[in-house]
Amino acid sequence: MNVTGTPPYTELTRGLLRERILDVVGQLLRDRSWAQVTMAEVAGQTGVSRQTVYNAFGSRSELAGAYVGREADRFLDAVDSAVRTNAADPRQALTAAVRIFLTAAGEHPLVRAITSRDGGEELLPLVTTRGGPLVDHVTEHLTDLLVETWPSVARADAAPFADALVRLAISYAALPAGEPAETAVAIARILGPRIDELLG
Repeated sequence: MNVTGTPPYTELTRGLLRERILDVVGQLLRDRSWAQVTMAEVAGQTGVSRQTVYNAFGSRSELAGAYVGREADRFLDAVDSAVRTNAADPRQALTAAVRIFLTAAGEHPLVRAITSRDGGEELLPLVTTRGGPLVDHVTEHLTDLLVETWPSVARADAAPFADALVRLAISYAALPAGEPAETAVAIARILGPRIDELLG
């Protein structure tokens, strides 16, 4: 970091390259499984050498992890907006957040790749059995959001609520049980009493 607080050119370039590579991964996943996505193809579509992709991410599995992490943050941005927009009605905020998340997930190449019979087993652990860091990150983010939006909620109470919500949302995204709107209403009906209790 230089004295003006602006990242140096090489750092900016590295960041832009990583974002471009992750964009390409998302584009490739639109019509194929993760098992069919090769580092060589990612490199070719990005316009760089395969070694450059390895230098940027270290390995194919680390590339997958980086892509999953970035897309999780993008989902969180949509959830944040839904909660803040409906802050006056906590149950509606929960319903809207879950609906937006499940709707986006249903259309997202990452979720399709995870639930694919052909290659999904490589990505699924990143959000389930090996997804501890990701689940922790998302849970902490939602905990912060709950406490910020409704200051009367104690962090010690918000954290387990957020954890339960994250795990439910991931489960329904990976294995849908109906239309997103219907599922969102059902989840809100289940968790609604706890919201009322937290805010009471």
